[in-house]
Amino acid sequence: MLCELRIKNLALIETLDLDFDRRNSVNLVVMTGETGAGKSIMLRAIHLLTGGRASLDWVRNGAQSCEIEALFELNPAHSHLLKKLDEAGFGNDCQVIIKRVITRSGRSRLYVNGSLATARTVSDLTADMLSVAGQHDHQKLLQPALHLDILDTLGEHWPMRRELGNLFAEWQDRKTRLSRLREEEQEKEQKRDFLKFQVNEIREAELEPGEDESLALEKKRLKSADILIKVSRESYRLLSAELMDGLIRLRRNMEQLAELDPGAEKIREEISGFTYLAEDHVHELRYYRDSLESDPLRLEIVSERLDMIRRLKRKYGESLDEILEFAHKGEKELQRLDNMDRQIEELEAEVDRAERAACRVARDLSLARRKTALAMEEAMEKELRSLAFDNAGFHVNWQDVEQVPEKLRATGWDRGEFFFSANPGEPPKPLAKVASGGELSRLMLAMKCLLARKDMVETVIFDEVDAGIGGEAAEAVARKIRELAEHHQVFCITHLPQIAARGTLHFRVKKEVADGRTQSAVEPLGSAQRVEELMRMLAGESATEQTRIWAEQLLTAGSES
Repeated sequence: MLCELRIKNLALIETLDLDFDRRNSVNLVVMTGETGAGKSIMLRAIHLLTGGRASLDWVRNGAQSCEIEALFELNPAHSHLLKKLDEAGFGNDCQVIIKRVITRSGRSRLYVNGSLATARTVSDLTADMLSVAGQHDHQKLLQPALHLDILDTLGEHWPMRRELGNLFAEWQDRKTRLSRLREEEQEKEQKRDFLKFQVNEIREAELEPGEDESLALEKKRLKSADILIKVSRESYRLLSAELMDGLIRLRRNMEQLAELDPGAEKIREEISGFTYLAEDHVHELRYYRDSLESDPLRLEIVSERLDMIRRLKRKYGESLDEILEFAHKGEKELQRLDNMDRQIEELEAEVDRAERAACRVARDLSLARRKTALAMEEAMEKELRSLAFDNAGFHVNWQDVEQVPEKLRATGWDRGEFFFSANPGEPPKPLAKVASGGELSRLMLAMKCLLARKDMVETVIFDEVDAGIGGEAAEAVARKIRELAEHHQVFCITHLPQIAARGTLHFRVKKEVADGRTQSAVEPLGSAQRVEELMRMLAGESATEQTRIWAEQLLTAGSES
């Protein structure tokens, strides 16, 4: 339950510290005040604490940031929520502090027990901690698409529904893959023939990595063969005939010098080494000269080979490695095409299994929903009787949908809608056609009461759910909210004195001007102050002594009920 709420610099609120008494067996907190006084600011604070989107306009003028902080005390039996907290790294203490800070620069931060948290994480956690029913929630009842959600929540069918959703997605995914594979099969032969041609063209070329570079060098050498032969012969003649005899004589002279003068030994070694090296070059040049030949046929072969490689590069890749990789992938694709029949057969079996599994869960879910619908109809009529609908009829109307795979959705085959009749003898009809604003308010309250008993949410917040209600219906709504407060913490922002009189805590929201600035203030009311507030709610400025007596009677009756 919500134990404490601290607000700083939010809209018209400068500072606000609220403590909610946890000692009462009945925990109904009411907030009243004139229209526009700022009662909705508390809802805005709760919205921010549950990870809702923030607006810079909500930061009080002149302030650099606004802060909202709340202390919640969890039921130790709420193991699912405590486990969530622990897994998220926020500890497993039953006391949880959630804080939101919004700066004027646009930055927003959320904290759980002092640790940073994402809006999504906080939203998931607080969904198990509190429930908010506002004026706009009434309109949700007019949307048949949401009726199935309410029914599944009431019947605790969401695990089965999620299972169906997963199976349905799996089934649809396999159907899509099978459809694509069948379309591909129709073009398989044409694709296979073309791919086979491409792979054969590459493999028949018997390419070797780096071959293009070596062939290019060879072609250049063959094209220059005549010049190479002429130059190498002339160079060999110069080196062997004219230079070698001189080098031999030079080496002998150096040996003679070293014999006569040991000091010339070093230069002898160096010059002798040079002469031997020159002899090696002569032999190498001779081998190179002898290896050269003018071979027009080989040049033609090399040129044709290079032309073929260039054609393959234009088709399959910029390098030989890319061409060979293309062939490798093509061979794998050919193998896949050859196995396509088996793939289709296997995928057809997977589609059939997924379809049967989804249909099985959908049938179970439909049966469970219809049982829940019958129980809901009975429970809703009971709740509505306690809300001054003595002979109202509530019915879950099911569209006639054939339970075949073609009609299945991720939510199942069921198309359910709530029907209602407020008058005896009149058949139930869609809510949008028969329910007024006040009737929608009571219908929503009845559903909230049913749902509150099914979940572990301890705090329920009603934001003016009494809109359009008066007279006997107002008294019935007040009794129902008080009844709900016997096993839940209930916050009720209200304009009805019948509800306000039944609160165990009563706060008044008022707008005032201090130091030239408007601000909203929230103050707890004692018994005498509550009488004054009830008088205002009953008669406004026209209150009389009779109004006071009426307010006192309401307060006395409210504390006893």
